[in-house]
Amino acid sequence: MKIVVTSIFVSDQDRALKFYSEKLGFIKKEDVPAGEYRWITVVSPEEQNGTELLLEPNDHPAAKEYQSKIFADGIPATMFGVEDIHTEYKRLLENGVRFTMEPTTMGDLTIAVFDDTCGNLIQIVQK
Repeated sequence: MKIVVTSIFVSDQDRALKFYSEKLGFIKKEDVPAGEYRWITVVSPEEQNGTELLLEPNDHPAAKEYQSKIFADGIPATMFGVEDIHTEYKRLLENGVRFTMEPTTMGDLTIAVFDDTCGNLIQIVQK
């Protein structure tokens, strides 16, 4: 068994797709109609057949509440791994990404946190 798709709630699918592809550099894998919304997934350009990230609408009241509460408490919705966090931090800053935590070493890890503009804090980590 392996993880093939994981999801993140987003307030706006189009804005999320633009942010995750243009700012972060992910590649759109799927974009198909699903009722009034779309099934939109992105993947890492380094693992195009790897785990997909579903940009899921937060239309359900429980999803909106969960998303807003963890955001307000400063809890990242998910974590992405990077090879060199300082290089990635600089690249993302240059792409207009707003960080809420600059690279910070915690034991064997260095982490940073940014706002995805769609209701989530995202953590990047270098092990």
